[in-house]
Order: sequence, then structure tokens, then C-alpha cells
Amino acid sequence: MTGAWLKDPDAIYRLSFERARAATDLSRLPADLHDVALRLVHACARPEIAGDIAASAGAIAAGIDAIRRGAPIIVDSRMTGAGITRAFLPPSVEVVCILDDSSVGERAKKDATTRSAAGIDACAERLGGSIVAVGNAPTALFRLLELARERPSVRPALVLGFPVGFVGAAESKDALIASDLPFIALKGAFGGSALASAAVNALALSLRGRA
Repeated sequence: MTGAWLKDPDAIYRLSFERARAATDLSRLPADLHDVALRLVHACARPEIAGDIAASAGAIAAGIDAIRRGAPIIVDSRMTGAGITRAFLPPSVEVVCILDDSSVGERAKKDATTRSAAGIDACAERLGGSIVAVGNAPTALFRLLELARERPSVRPALVLGFPVGFVGAAESKDALIASDLPFIALKGAFGGSALASAAVNALALSLRGRA
């Protein structure tokens, strides 16, 4: 079929969220998580993931407050960063990719670890009070949890745990959920940069009073 497809971007946007809301059972989630959950469902067109969303008490408020005060958003990949809509954020909020530090390659070789884990160490001084969005690399999340235990000063305001994959993704999110860090996460192996950035966008829009 050609010629009958919807072309109006505003109409597409509205209809997409209407269908996501109609298809998603939000009944098990607290009300303050509904907007984030819908953004996550919208990002991957999988309403069933609502049943795997987990969050610590006060996570939404912590994320909104961090954005309000201009805390940096630390991302584990350029893909995660690219999905964050800068227009939703206050101008003072910087999006920082852990892989962009020039020392990451050498750190990874020296410590016999992944570039993502080394990237967490490279930006350690910026982690305290930040929002950390992990959409790809379980090793980044594992190292963040280790570092937060070792150095309380690097404790983020909120961790968004959405790494994807068959090695370490589910386990790293389980470890985040079991930690004492404020978090929003998606249990299991499913995840990805689009989901991590969607969570950031939902928090930013909540600050602006939009769903």
C-alpha cells in the first residue's frame, strides 16, 4: 500500500503515544513512573516491557531535581547521547560520553578491561550528583557500582540501567537493583541506547511539565 500512509509528524506523534498508552498495562507501576514507562514502550514498541521496569523510591524526583540543578548526564555511548533531545534539557545541562576522554584507550589496556569500564573511571570526578544513563555496556554499569562502593563521593543522583545483551546485561541490572543507588532499570537482557535516552527525555519533559 502506498499513498495512504500518515505523513503529518504531529499526528504520527500523538497517535503513536495514544496506541502505546492503550496497549500498555501500567497498573503495577506507581503513578510517577507512568510517563517514563510510556516513553520506554514508545521507544521500542514493546508494551510487555512495562512488567520488567523497576525503580527505587523517589527515583523520578531525584532525576528531575538533578536536571533542574544542571547536573551532567553521563552516557555510556554516543548512541545513547544521540538519542537525548537537547531541546528538552535546560541549557546548563551537559551530556558527557564516557568514551570521549582521551585516556580511555590507555586506561583500558592498563587495567585489562573494556573501554566502557575504563570510561567510568576516566570521568569519575563528574559522577557525583550526575545522572548516569547506561544503554549498551554492562561493564560500565558494573564498574560504576564498584566505584560508588569504593568512593562515596562519586555517587550519582540517579542511574538509568538499560544495558542490552547476552553477557552481563541482566546481571548488571540485578546488581544495580540490589544496590543502594537511586535507579530506574529494565530487568533482563533486553535494553539498548534508545531506551536509556528515552528515560532521560521523559525526565526532562517531566521537569517541563509535559508527558
